[in-house]
Amino acid sequence: MSDPNPDDSVINPNTEEQTLTTRQGHPVTDNQNLRTVGSRGPTTLENYHFLEKITHFDRERIPERVVHARGAGAHGFFEAYGKVGDEPISRYTRAKLFQEAGKRTPVFVRFSTVIHGNHSPETLRDPRGFAVKFYTEEGNWDLVGNNLKIFFIRDAMKFPDLVHAFKPDPVTNIQDPERIFDFISQTPEATHMITFLFSPWGIPANYREMQGSGVNTYKWVNAEGKAVLVKYHWEPRQGIRNLTADEAALIQGKNFSHATQDLYEAIEKGDFPEWELCVQIMSDDAHPELDFDPLDPTKLWPQEQFPFLPVGRMVLDRNPIDYHAEVEQVAFGTGVLVDGLDFSDDKLLQGRTFSYSDTQRYRVGSNYLQLPVNAPKTHVATNQRGGQMAYHVDLAEGQNPHVNYEPSTLGGLKEAAPSGKEHTPHIEGPLVRQKIERTNDFAQAGETYRRHNDAERNDLISNLVSALKDCQPHIQQQMVKHFTLADEDYGRQVAEGLEMDFLSFKEGLAKGVEQAHKESIEGEVY
Repeated sequence: MSDPNPDDSVINPNTEEQTLTTRQGHPVTDNQNLRTVGSRGPTTLENYHFLEKITHFDRERIPERVVHARGAGAHGFFEAYGKVGDEPISRYTRAKLFQEAGKRTPVFVRFSTVIHGNHSPETLRDPRGFAVKFYTEEGNWDLVGNNLKIFFIRDAMKFPDLVHAFKPDPVTNIQDPERIFDFISQTPEATHMITFLFSPWGIPANYREMQGSGVNTYKWVNAEGKAVLVKYHWEPRQGIRNLTADEAALIQGKNFSHATQDLYEAIEKGDFPEWELCVQIMSDDAHPELDFDPLDPTKLWPQEQFPFLPVGRMVLDRNPIDYHAEVEQVAFGTGVLVDGLDFSDDKLLQGRTFSYSDTQRYRVGSNYLQLPVNAPKTHVATNQRGGQMAYHVDLAEGQNPHVNYEPSTLGGLKEAAPSGKEHTPHIEGPLVRQKIERTNDFAQAGETYRRHNDAERNDLISNLVSALKDCQPHIQQQMVKHFTLADEDYGRQVAEGLEMDFLSFKEGLAKGVEQAHKESIEGEVY
């Protein structure tokens, strides 16, 4: 291959050509972990490599979304129950939209597939996006999530790599299972998500019969400033239905927009889809009694210990007037929270919170929040001026238009009074790049495999074998290792499908585990 920069001289000829660097030419010594206060976070702003990596990633497509490009949407309302389970919700959060039973808040919901392009079939195996914009009296709240309750990775540093591996090959423009499993085989925490994705749960029948989840861990804050950890879940009143690969292929042969059509037609004929919003609540601490970290988005919180508690219902009852103006230009961000809602130190959430809104400013423009579908349905007054496509100024009634700063004595905007005590968690620890301590990458994957019914397990194995059969042997072996560590029958079924000698493989795996344990005791492996 010819040198793309023939006039450039190499200052350090000892650097290997395939060494990963930043765009500044800095060798990257850790491409796995954000720099955080302690291993659990929070994340610090001076993560230059991450900022360069994620901001470039956010700008990779014009103007289509890099992820979640293929979508459908609808308007509706959220109706609060005024309680969480059987308790007053004010015990846990002061967010106003939840307080009063029967209170309705307008919403816009966008459903989507994640990896594939804007005109791709809706029958492809892929997580589904489930993003809800609440137009509350205190401004917008965006609850941005997926249909599956977990994710592939736990650190935002890996998000661009994950999506690149799942996107088409940059040379052939063809999605390649070997690229996918090359990455997944080196990412053991993804085993749980793969166990869902390659089962029928990886192809929801449509958007109406699909669950939703916030995926990440958030916080609720009450009037006293006390916080709890929460996870959000949307449960469809229509029931849950998924497709096998064969069923999806039959639909795809006739209609590659079946889910969009199903949602639109149901609303048009008055068959309004409905979901119940449930939360799981956990005290705001590290929970050493659990065998996983509660901030890890690759894990489920066991419902037996942390039950689903209903807090309200959502109904979609109006289709968009224009797809582009509403569904395509609607913009969500995990950082869009109202008072009484807060962030946890979940590393993936903190990375997403920067990335999502940064993407919208690039994709739609710096004034994207002035578009009707994105604008809050309440008082807006800012000192922000100018920018691309600005078509009005956020002036308050009686505000001096000459004053676009604060503080001021000349009729400018003033700060609002606090509605409760601020949540001030104590943060202390060394600034490090480390994984969380309780990774436990395989236990829940095994539990999920065993929870699948026979048909789901058979479909899971068939889909995995079909995807892995053309991968190189070392990738196959690494994936079978992960499946075996999750559940021996899981590993055996995939191995046999790939015509591997599972007994020999299992003996080698046992020796490897025994050697790793010995070395860890002797201090050779950390």
